[in-house]
Amino acid sequence: MQNKTDQFWMSIAIELAKQAGESGEVPVGAVVILDDKMIGKGRNQSIELNDPSAHAEIQALREAGTKIGNYRLNRSKIYVTIEPCTMCVGALVHARIAKLIFGAREPKSGAASSANDILRQNSFNHRFKILEGILEDECSELMRNFFKARRNKPC
Repeated sequence: MQNKTDQFWMSIAIELAKQAGESGEVPVGAVVILDDKMIGKGRNQSIELNDPSAHAEIQALREAGTKIGNYRLNRSKIYVTIEPCTMCVGALVHARIAKLIFGAREPKSGAASSANDILRQNSFNHRFKILEGILEDECSELMRNFFKARRNKPC
């Protein structure tokens, strides 16, 4: 069920995703929320920073950890426009995120519920709640439009 608070935070993640897309990055945005306050935000910046780990989720986690002075983000929620990859789900586990809220599934590389649901493995020492489908159409459209434009771009 979508509530206005979830839609509000996801809309901020969508704006960050748009910024990423305008910079030539895959359009993904993320925000970390603790006690109804944004403590971290990020957008994909792997190309810009020449850093394969500079995904939106990682950028948001880094900022949140710096802001609260702790790499453990207990009780925090993260809003992400697209289902996180394996690297990012692993980072969410290590950060002890309480809840992941994402917009659209990523059928090729999603690791929270789609292609590779790594959270079903019993080897993790932390689990978090997942809510998906918040502003799903808007999140999916960003990705579709980005990749459609890339396919139609002359070489």
